[in-house]
Amino acid sequence: QVQLVESGGGVVQAGGSLRLSCTASGRTFSNYAMGWFRQSPGKEREFVAAISWSTHSTYYADSVKGRFTISRDNAKNAVYLQMNSLKPEDTAVYYCAANAWGGGSRKVNDYDYWGQGTQVTVSS
Repeated sequence: QVQLVESGGGVVQAGGSLRLSCTASGRTFSNYAMGWFRQSPGKEREFVAAISWSTHSTYYADSVKGRFTISRDNAKNAVYLQMNSLKPEDTAVYYCAANAWGGGSRKVNDYDYWGQGTQVTVSS
């Protein structure tokens, strides 16, 4: 079992930045690939970014590529999402997720554990 807790959400003006953090407890964090997803009201949960467990390869949705950066610190059992040049359409609840397979999947169903989410609101 892995417990995930997100933090760092908030309200920011368009063009601003936020850094989301996700801390994990439970099983060996370094064995899991980690992902960030987001969900807006009335929309399905969508992939944002992922990082593999071994090579730390990173993967991004086209909509955030060049603006967001995912990273992990296995010594701190943490994964981060640095979000720059934020846009109003980035407004959503952001979720951290872990998958035991270890790969940087873009699919919601590939992830075994989820955090409770943190709200990000970007005002225009």
